[in-house]
Amino acid sequence: MAESANNVVETINRDCHDFKSLLSSSDRDFLVRNNGDQVKIDSLKGKKLGLYFSASWCGPCRRFTPNLIEVYTELSTKGDFEVIFVSADEDEESFNGYFSKMPWLAIPFSDSEARKRLDEPFSVKGIPHLVLLDENGKVLTEEGVEIIREYGEEGYPFTPEKIQELKDLEEKAKKEQSIKTILVSRSRDFVVTSDGSKVPVSELEGKTVGIYFSASSFKPSADFTQKLAEVYSKLKENGEKFEVVMISLDDDEESFRQSFGAPWLALPSKDKSCEKLARYFELSTLPTVVIIGPDGKTLHPNAADAIDEHGIVAYPFTPGKFAELKEIEKASEATQTLESVLVSGGLDFVLGKDGAKVKVADLVGKTILLYFSAHWCPPCRAFTPSLVEVYKKIKEKDDAFEVIFISSDRDQSSFDDYYSGMPWLALPFNDARKSSLSSKFKVQGIPMLIALGPTGKTITKEARSLVMAHGADAYPFTEERLKEIEAQIEETAKGWPEKLKDERHEEHELVLTRRSNYVCDVCDEMGQVWSFYCEECDFDLHPKCALEKETKADAKEGWVCDGEVCTRAS
Repeated sequence: MAESANNVVETINRDCHDFKSLLSSSDRDFLVRNNGDQVKIDSLKGKKLGLYFSASWCGPCRRFTPNLIEVYTELSTKGDFEVIFVSADEDEESFNGYFSKMPWLAIPFSDSEARKRLDEPFSVKGIPHLVLLDENGKVLTEEGVEIIREYGEEGYPFTPEKIQELKDLEEKAKKEQSIKTILVSRSRDFVVTSDGSKVPVSELEGKTVGIYFSASSFKPSADFTQKLAEVYSKLKENGEKFEVVMISLDDDEESFRQSFGAPWLALPSKDKSCEKLARYFELSTLPTVVIIGPDGKTLHPNAADAIDEHGIVAYPFTPGKFAELKEIEKASEATQTLESVLVSGGLDFVLGKDGAKVKVADLVGKTILLYFSAHWCPPCRAFTPSLVEVYKKIKEKDDAFEVIFISSDRDQSSFDDYYSGMPWLALPFNDARKSSLSSKFKVQGIPMLIALGPTGKTITKEARSLVMAHGADAYPFTEERLKEIEAQIEETAKGWPEKLKDERHEEHELVLTRRSNYVCDVCDEMGQVWSFYCEECDFDLHPKCALEKETKADAKEGWVCDGEVCTRAS
């Protein structure tokens, strides 16, 4: 068997691989189907192959396998393409359950040596991994997963020339973009209504179209859908030539129907163009509304925030309109006060720790931190104790400071439990102001900490990172204070060596490096800001540990050196 394995490695190192040497073993010249049938490896002669490294326990594999099945099914009519499953499952039951859904061949689970020996020569460092070979056994690409995801069966026969041709077509399509090139596919020239009726894409020409990427299971998408529906309905009532086409990223028909309750259009559920368009528009966040102008060109890559904040006023989503909105935002920020942020209708108070109502007017003139957080959020629970410590230190120095908890908890009990450990103020649970504050400050993730100055103007939306980096010293979170901190940091390292060698890390020279938070590999204590660091080994040496040793070695008997000054020992 060892001799056989060596032969395989030698074979793989050549330009072309002999399928029999590659896939067989000394006592096996066949592959298997999920019904137990054996298929001679010789029958693969003249076919293109995909070696599919995958496992049932791997979530990304389970999500990719249906894509590969769809492509395999489309190409099976050609009769010259085959896939071989190379399993990384740890037991036969898992292998059988996963393989039962696959229409292709596999190396038998019992031949573990044959399965394992293919990992290294084909650079299998993670799964799913798909290696595509031509009929002569030449490796076309080891990036098969990405190619299948991006091009599907259109990538066949998966040669570099074919992939380049598809890329060139994409570039051409972008240059000649129209609503038809975006929404029409080889098998479909229509979009659908919520009742299943077909609407020709040609009817969208000359209109402003919002391409709305959504997933009903993602709460921000579900919340935004309601806002977009309001804007859509108002624009239609006003007779505007505006349309929305939803691109659902939901995995099942039921979720698609849930997200398709609004009166607009959509690509059909699970349409192949959905993922293709996500890549085409370089989708990076949800919700996203790409605005396509009447000429078919992209007006804006994502108008979701503008729609959420300004509603119908953001129409027609042109560069000129966005410039106008930016000026409106600047004017609003210039006149922002604590009352304009926190007072809405009859809601002019926050809660004190004793449950008493504290008037917003009583907080005017203070530096305020708005703390968006929730009990169900692990990063929030990890950050809150640090914020409590910082809060107490700042309050000892300056009482003109406060924190207001703005909860994303799902029930009153969770809110009460979480808030019981906080020493500051809060908006009541389920307060109507929470939604408007999240929108105003574009809160897309928690924990988030917004700093408002004594005038009520926003100082920074990055107060959390400042607290994590500098603790209570970051107060009052202004640019001036940050410049002072930076000057202090530079002064601290004045006179320190830029590089040093240390016997506790003999492999490489250590470089003086700015590091936010780390654990010293010598004393096991937390360190901040400065470290003598080896990037290659991820080794940190606290300046205290590095310089203490250095100064002790330099000091004469009866003297003590601190790195900058030597003084006579008392």
